Amino acid sequence: MVLSTGKVAEPDAGRLRAAMVERLARGLDALRLPMSDALQSALLRTPRHLFTPGIPLEQAYANESIITKTGSDGLNLSAVSAPGVISGMLAQAGDLTGKRVLEIGSGGYNAALLRELVGPAGEVTTLDIDPEVMDRARTCLDLAGYHDVRTVCRDGEFAASEYAPFDLIIVTVGVWDVAPEWVRQLAPNGRLVLPLRTRGLTRSWALDRDGDRLVGTSQIQCGFVPVQGIGEHRGRSVTLDDAGVSVWLDELGPVDTSGLAGVLTQPRAERWTGVTLRRGELWADQDLWLLATPQACQMTSSEDAVERGVVAPSWRILTPALADGDSLAYRARLRPLDDPATVFEIGAFGHGPRGADLAEQLAEEIRGWERARREGAEPRLTVVPARAPGESLPDGYVIAKRHSTLVLSWDRATSATPSPDRSAP
Repeated sequence: MVLSTGKVAEPDAGRLRAAMVERLARGLDALRLPMSDALQSALLRTPRHLFTPGIPLEQAYANESIITKTGSDGLNLSAVSAPGVISGMLAQAGDLTGKRVLEIGSGGYNAALLRELVGPAGEVTTLDIDPEVMDRARTCLDLAGYHDVRTVCRDGEFAASEYAPFDLIIVTVGVWDVAPEWVRQLAPNGRLVLPLRTRGLTRSWALDRDGDRLVGTSQIQCGFVPVQGIGEHRGRSVTLDDAGVSVWLDELGPVDTSGLAGVLTQPRAERWTGVTLRRGELWADQDLWLLATPQACQMTSSEDAVERGVVAPSWRILTPALADGDSLAYRARLRPLDDPATVFEIGAFGHGPRGADLAEQLAEEIRGWERARREGAEPRLTVVPARAPGESLPDGYVIAKRHSTLVLSWDRATSATPSPDRSAP
């Protein structure tokens, strides 16, 4: 494969890169993940534009992902991830000096950053299932001077046992489960950083190995192209309205959606919680709290459906919802309590015969989240291998996957990593 990089004015690239790093540092501060000197240096040294050939220089250093391959069905198959997401995950990874690292899902740029971070005594292997994607990454890495980054073409489900154990495995494609080989190939105190999807909600978790378990509290909001191969897991959506409203489900356990057709044409029940947010206040952890409910799913709405008043969700894309047979409730658009709007109340809207009950259930869950937040609790994820029913698990909400069992709990802790993308208007 031959890529055309075009002529690039390096001083302009350096200026744009420095401005990008300043923006990223502010974003990490908001996450309470301060940018380390090592990460700052790596970002300043690594020429992102050489991994996005044919893209305008300003776009190469903007905080956006660059799609590099699209399937025949129009779905995105590969991308150079947005710098904000990459920097957050690398901050979650911690000190990588001298470490052995495996990246699963390769665009080249993140592998180059990892090579900078591990230093002369470390090593980096980057892996992808797609030969075209892998060839592109290899070409870009060589063009940028990262000749000693190892590239492997293989299904990421199997990792790279011939180069294990790894101090860090970082997954840069969206996954629904934790592959057993990832845990096996981690060093005894190794760390797995991955964008894990549960009930339609994706978070990048930093999970530390403890025997056959993984445990972590660091989580940030993110989005990635979905994994291909054995680990692929397609969820299902249920259409609620022809204007473009649907609910998304992707877990093995059933959420009853059998009677939801036409539910939005039924009268709306409103329940307001008394829980308020100030403008700009971060509250993304509430989404995690709400998914730990048996009827939990995510609702997605088109602009047309929102503009016509079919629904009034808190977010147009992936609003927490509860579905139960012929009834639905979802988190409502925030209600301003003052003018100009600086304080907002959170509420829930319900439809269907038991819509009011579901709305009240959702409202009470939101109040529970507020009480936990005021007590300083933060989410903790424990991942254990899939086991027979009745085996000992930590306290918390249990979610069954194919290879693993997740236990989501809320514990008092000294630090938290909220998402920068879910703040009050």
